[in-house]
Amino acid sequence: METKDLYKILEVSKGASQEEIRRSYRRLARKYHPDANPGDTKTEERFKEIQHAYETLSNPERRREYDEGPRTFFGGNQQAPGRPGGGDFSDLSDLFGGFGDVFGRSPRAATALRGDDVTINVNLKFSNALNGVTMRVKAPVEESCGECLGTGAAAGTAPRTCPDCGGRGTRSRDQGFFAFSEPCPKCGGKGTIIERPCVRCAGNGRLGGVRQITVRIPAGAKDGMKVRVPGRGSDGERGGSAGDLFVVTRVEEHPVFKRRGDDFVVDVPISFVEAALGAEISVPRPDGKMVKLRLPAGTREGRRFRVGGAGSTRPKDGSKGDLIVRVTLVVPGKLNRREREILEALAEERDEDVREDLFRRAQA
Repeated sequence: METKDLYKILEVSKGASQEEIRRSYRRLARKYHPDANPGDTKTEERFKEIQHAYETLSNPERRREYDEGPRTFFGGNQQAPGRPGGGDFSDLSDLFGGFGDVFGRSPRAATALRGDDVTINVNLKFSNALNGVTMRVKAPVEESCGECLGTGAAAGTAPRTCPDCGGRGTRSRDQGFFAFSEPCPKCGGKGTIIERPCVRCAGNGRLGGVRQITVRIPAGAKDGMKVRVPGRGSDGERGGSAGDLFVVTRVEEHPVFKRRGDDFVVDVPISFVEAALGAEISVPRPDGKMVKLRLPAGTREGRRFRVGGAGSTRPKDGSKGDLIVRVTLVVPGKLNRREREILEALAEERDEDVREDLFRRAQA
């Protein structure tokens, strides 16, 4: 029965994404690899645990079974096969055949590995996010060593097949009725041995570097939007494909326009006279143009008007959101004598109590 927390072994949370699990695995595998810690038996056992945890959690189906508990993870039964109530296995090897070997290293361990995905942030001006922009970005990646072409072996040499495992990267070990498979201690599960490591990369086959990449940010980019650039992440290992580059946009705030989804909201001040009598006013758009808006007589503070198609471009289909105009009433701070006389005459003419309904509802 599984007794150790595989998430803790890989140093990730239970809700970690597959990419987070893979990154943590690669980091820990490099740290505890037998080649980097020769003769350290504790480190070797830690390496085996890491391999086992990754083999389980990197497979969505096996991860789901592990999360659901031992009854699901061990085929719906905690008893050994062949006993009353046990699972229906044709032989004992079927018990472990679904997830490689007990130590988590499958026979395909020495195959090509895809490179890591890389994520960077870019700062955008409001206008660039609105209209789209093509820009050059710098991405920190791991690249194949140009000296050894990614093999890790010194010039004039090449990795040779591990004599202990025959290039499989694993070896079998008998435990009574069971045959366990574990990473080959001679090659560390790689299937090959480097006798003369490359001086430049110390046998790793890869070097950290910064790659300049051209990326197109589409019109209508939001703050936090991810733009994927396929194949421009870190180089793969042993002939594996490169990872992807993800560019996350960070858009500066505009002092006037506030984004709400694909719409923009703008507060437009209007005078008491315009609100009372109605008027045609000019309203700025995010693209710098102006639009005419007709206010009806009796427009109230905070009323909203929608200008169709004056919002942000939707990157998926090129359609546009709207501009939401929210009016705010401007009350004059000072009045001259003539203005005061006009307003006093208006108040006398209307003779209204605008708070009458408030008092009535408060006393109900």
